[in-house]
Amino acid sequence: MKIGIVCYPTFGGSGVVATELGIELSKKGYEIHFITYNQPVKLELLSNKVHYHEVMVPDYPLFHYQPYELALSTKVVDMVKKHQIELLHVHYAIPHAYAAYMAKNMLKYQGINIPVVTTLHGTDITLVGSHPSYKAAVEFSINKSDAVTAVSESLKKDTEELFSIDTNIEVIPNFINLEKYPLGRKEKNRSIIAKSDEKIICHISNFRKVKRIDDVINTFYKINKKIPSKLMMVGEGPEKENAERLCKKLKIKDSVYFFGNTNETINILSFSDLFLLTSSTESFGLAALEAMASSVPVISTNAGGLPEVNINGVSGYMSNVGDIDDMVSNSLKILSDNNVNNEFKENARKQSEKYDIHKIVPFYESIYITAMNKVDKQ
Repeated sequence: MKIGIVCYPTFGGSGVVATELGIELSKKGYEIHFITYNQPVKLELLSNKVHYHEVMVPDYPLFHYQPYELALSTKVVDMVKKHQIELLHVHYAIPHAYAAYMAKNMLKYQGINIPVVTTLHGTDITLVGSHPSYKAAVEFSINKSDAVTAVSESLKKDTEELFSIDTNIEVIPNFINLEKYPLGRKEKNRSIIAKSDEKIICHISNFRKVKRIDDVINTFYKINKKIPSKLMMVGEGPEKENAERLCKKLKIKDSVYFFGNTNETINILSFSDLFLLTSSTESFGLAALEAMASSVPVISTNAGGLPEVNINGVSGYMSNVGDIDDMVSNSLKILSDNNVNNEFKENARKQSEKYDIHKIVPFYESIYITAMNKVDKQ
């Protein structure tokens, strides 16, 4: 089967999942065509089974905002015809599901009937999609997709509550490739960051308000008062500058490292002792899953889909959003005793094994067959 994948080519969770999915499908013999405005950051190897097609948006003075949806849908049509793509899998409702619907209808007008599978990832529903400016378009695009998936039960519930959905939504969770997360700590690299008696705490995100970055800093500040430790902040975003200022204000800037976006997250996690995720909402919590795959216990909020991933008292602990004192208390439970820390590390790894890519991809293959059969009957 020839599959066209439309996604954001960034470090965000949806783009990473879409890229990893495409790569794994190519290993199973599928021909994959990524259609987006940049080569996905996790797409390191192109081959006769993996292709990338750039969406170019012409700069017309007539438009105040350049019409990416129009350029995307036109590119999709061209690539489907040129490469005989048989199915479109679009990640994120806006603008991808909407553009896919337009492409599907343009192709149908030319005698080509192609199924569209839409995967909902989170903020495309809970933040952007629910905005009055986009709600009708998102609702329409979801209902007109031939198959729809969501990355957690929580996101499925949110979607059905926010929109009038008349199609079935299948829950297929996010995943990681455990082969990329070898067992064993990298003590040599660890010594670059921290002394032998210091703990290493990590946070990875896009530094948006929803991540409550100040809560990460304040939680670490209180942990560090009790246990010597270092904090590694990985990612970029609008809240990064405020976080750096807060570190200076609390006089802990020498204990906090800001790495920016990097492809070295697996190496960084490999010598971490604890992962902090203080978000006000998370559709799934892919960063938490990546930490657990690296045998790093997770201290998180109980927002959104996180309770489906992080098992309280097993792979880590959960607290209510904004309850910094509880997160500090739970962190100290894990970090104060090496035996307890090691037990949580083992449990975290075991929990992550439920989400190995080889267990999840077959569910997508099944969805593809369902969508193909639906179109064949039309």
